[in-house]
Amino acid sequence: MAQQAVAQERLCALRQDIARIEGRPAERLEPPDADVTVLRRGGTATRGEDLIVTGVEMFDGALGGGVPKGALSEIHGKETRDAGAAAGFALALCALAMRRQAEPHALLWIGTAEIFHEAGLPYAGGLEQVFGLSPESLLFAAPPKLTDALWIAEEATRLGALGAIIVELRGNPDKLDLTATRRLHHRAAAAGRPVFLLRQAAFSEPTAAPLRLVVSPAPATRRETLDGPLEGTIGNPVFSVSPEKNRTARQGQFLLEWNRHDLAFQQQRTAHTRRLVSLSRPGTGLAPAPGAVVALDKAAQYAAAGGEPAREQHAAHLGARRTG
Repeated sequence: MAQQAVAQERLCALRQDIARIEGRPAERLEPPDADVTVLRRGGTATRGEDLIVTGVEMFDGALGGGVPKGALSEIHGKETRDAGAAAGFALALCALAMRRQAEPHALLWIGTAEIFHEAGLPYAGGLEQVFGLSPESLLFAAPPKLTDALWIAEEATRLGALGAIIVELRGNPDKLDLTATRRLHHRAAAAGRPVFLLRQAAFSEPTAAPLRLVVSPAPATRRETLDGPLEGTIGNPVFSVSPEKNRTARQGQFLLEWNRHDLAFQQQRTAHTRRLVSLSRPGTGLAPAPGAVVALDKAAQYAAAGGEPAREQHAAHLGARRTG
C-alpha cells in the first residue's frame, strides 16, 4: 500500500510538471466530489464548477456544459454594427461568472483608443439595470497600441481583485497570432478566471482560444404584462449566437434572451403575432376600382398614341445621375 501511494504521488508530480511545461492545468488524480460534474471531451477533463452555465440546456449542451471559466474565449461580431450585441453578450457572461464569486470583484475592459471611438463607451446606467454590474466595479484601459493592450491583459490575470477581463480589438491585426493568444489563454487558465476576446468586424483565424462564438443582434419580443404583450414596446435583449469553435465541434444557431430582472439567460419566448389581413388566393379577392374614371394627362395620351411628349414633359428622374 505504501509503495502504491508513493508511486501515485510521483505520477501526480510528473503530470503536474508536464502540465506546467505545456502551460495547461494538470488533471487531478483523486476522484471528484459527488456534486461536481466532470465532462470529458477528447481526453481532457473539465469540472462542472469551472464552467459558466447559461441555463439554456440546448446551448450549454452544444458547448459541452457551458462556457469555460478559466480560459480565453472569442466573441466575434462579423460587422461593425454587431459590436454592441457582442459586447452585451460578453457582459452577460461576466455577470454570470461574477455572481458565483464569494466576494465582489471588478471587471477590467481593455481596448485601444480606436475601439471606443468607433463603438462608444458602455452606458453606466445600463450596466447596472440590465446586467447588475455596478459602474464603480468597471475599470477601463485604453492603451494606444495593440501590444500594450495584450500586455495589460496578461498582467491583469494575476490580480485577484478582478473577476473577469474583456479585451476588445478590431479587425485582424498581425500581432494577434497563435503565440499571443496562447500566452493569454495560459494566463487565464492558471488564474482560473475568464478572459473574453471581443473581435469587431473580424474574420475567423487560428487562435489558441478553445471557444469561438459569433454573436449578432436578434429581434426582441414585446414586453410582457399581466394582460399579455404590450404593443409598441421592446422587451429583453435577444442575441443570436453561433458556436464556430468548441470542444464538442457541434454547431448551430441559438437565440438567447437575457432576462434583466433575473440576470439570467433563457430560451427566447415565441413571438406573439397575429394576422392583420387574411391571405387571398392568386387571382381572387381583387376588388373593382372604385370612383369615377379620370382622364389621362397629355403625356400619357401621347404615349398611348405611339408619340413622344415634348422635352419639357420628361420626368426629372430620367436625367443624368450625379456621381460626384
